[in-house]
Amino acid sequence: MTNPHSRLARGVIELLAPARDAECARAAIDHGADAIYIGAPLFGARKAASNSLDDIAAVVDYAHLFGCRVHVALNTLLFDDEVRPAREMAWSLYRAGVDVLIVQDAALLSADAMPPIELHASTQCDNRTAEKVRFWQELGLRQVVLARELSLDEISDIASQTSVRLEAFVHGALCVSYSGQCYLSHARGGRSANRGECAQPCRLAYDVISRDGQTLMRHAYPLSLRDNNQSANVEALINAGVSSFKIEGRLKDAAYVANVTLYYRQLIDEVLARRPDLSRLSRGTIAPGFEANPAKSFNRGFTDYFAHGRSSDIWQPLTPKSLGEPIGRVAKVGPGETLTIDTRLDLANGDGLCFTGRKPSHFCGTKVNTVRQGKGGVVAEVQSTKGVMVGDAVSRNSDMAFAAALGHDSTRRSVAVCLRLAYADGCLTLSVSDADGVSSSASCPIVPDKARNADMAREQMRRALIKTGGTAFDAQSVDIAPSAAELFVAASVLNALRRDALNAHANARRDFFRPQDVLRSDKPDLQWPVAQLGRSANVINGEARAFYEAHGAKMAEWGYERQGDSRGQRLMTTRHCIMNALGKCLRQHPECANLVPLTLRDADGRTYEARFNCGACQMEIY
Repeated sequence: MTNPHSRLARGVIELLAPARDAECARAAIDHGADAIYIGAPLFGARKAASNSLDDIAAVVDYAHLFGCRVHVALNTLLFDDEVRPAREMAWSLYRAGVDVLIVQDAALLSADAMPPIELHASTQCDNRTAEKVRFWQELGLRQVVLARELSLDEISDIASQTSVRLEAFVHGALCVSYSGQCYLSHARGGRSANRGECAQPCRLAYDVISRDGQTLMRHAYPLSLRDNNQSANVEALINAGVSSFKIEGRLKDAAYVANVTLYYRQLIDEVLARRPDLSRLSRGTIAPGFEANPAKSFNRGFTDYFAHGRSSDIWQPLTPKSLGEPIGRVAKVGPGETLTIDTRLDLANGDGLCFTGRKPSHFCGTKVNTVRQGKGGVVAEVQSTKGVMVGDAVSRNSDMAFAAALGHDSTRRSVAVCLRLAYADGCLTLSVSDADGVSSSASCPIVPDKARNADMAREQMRRALIKTGGTAFDAQSVDIAPSAAELFVAASVLNALRRDALNAHANARRDFFRPQDVLRSDKPDLQWPVAQLGRSANVINGEARAFYEAHGAKMAEWGYERQGDSRGQRLMTTRHCIMNALGKCLRQHPECANLVPLTLRDADGRTYEARFNCGACQMEIY
């Protein structure tokens, strides 16, 4: 039997969910993921989300039951003394049965030194041009993770010039910088985002000061973006050429993963149900145990970012914390720490609420103590009404009822199987088969004993064999062959035979979906699309340097992590523009040119300069 995933076409749609650990991986798979991505013990771009090889091997075993794939992030930049250990890690992951390695450092692209495993180009590679995507395609990489900032039109343009599978982030936190092009954390405290150590300085408060000394924003979060939400663009992304829908969140818990994964599973399935030209990557039926709603999980407010071009809703300067679900407005601030909220939703004791007003800096929050229905809305006694004003927008960032539903989540994923019981030559055999063409069986010797009532005996057999609870399988049918139809078989024998047969079938499915070797060559004639490499090429080891030079690129200097002083250096390149967000776009308002460059000053007094490259419609931080 051949693994159907050995060479995937673009029309095979993959929902790719994050896994902080084995628990999150199982939650993702159970709630509909076609694939999960998880951190290796070392060298992953989320150092706080690493996993042991044993845990990864266990995840692989569970995932392959459903034809789900396991991607492992091995996507940090490597110093010279780390290249060999990283390659050894790659071989260990290959032996553990993982399907994919996600890589950034070019030292991990050597066909001779790396295992014959499928490689994907990480978003840290800054994949925003057709030329770069085509290079990865020609080098033999099977999937490319696109820059988050690309519009639907830009994705479509890349797709039209390439044939490799394209992966796009569709939900979760957004990096304000082009991925792989942010050095702010490294400059600020020596923690490199390209080495999995980002301290998230973009989520800190800054004063924003104009060139002429005006304070345009005070103690705000001008680099903090809302969270990505492409749920309204699922089919548009498919039409643009996206095959893999990636949910961000390798630091999120299992409840978040379960909720968001189920939500996108249902959206994608709606498209697949009416599109015969598309197919789903994994197998199994998901029976939901709750109603998915990503607004009820951690979020900073939502944006579809640049999907349809530049918009004004991409940042969240009030807070980097979770805003949750918009529920209404404050109708009255009463005595005794009470609020009347105009909302159609039910509140519960313990719910968390936050309030935003008309002033750019107005944000506060509290918790609900008691709730009652009152005149003009829901009356909530809260822990504090300090800062709350009539007319404030209200969001619920902690929903006790939803948390309880998730706590009792009964969602189950299963594969339908057909069972057939037969007797021959002193042995009872239970055969199992499924829609993938995988079949298996288990046998046990018995002393044949004719049943007194054949009809009752057959029904007893059927009832015993159909009990597949606690396994990954649902018995779609149970066939009792004529050779076994009139036998009496003890329930204990049938139960043991069923367990053995289903265990055998689980192993057969794991074998069926075991990844096949992917052979590549180094292709020395292939030319890197950029002739000269500077700091932002992120080359910090000799093997990576040799790779780029072998492909025609000349390296002018080492990457930031091998440099010393970063003063005066460009630390971030972003499509987010503070001037545009403030309604002062320099293209539309040239009279605002006297305000720039801007100075960003943090709480410790450190300053950074924001410059504006209006020709490329980008902001740069120095």
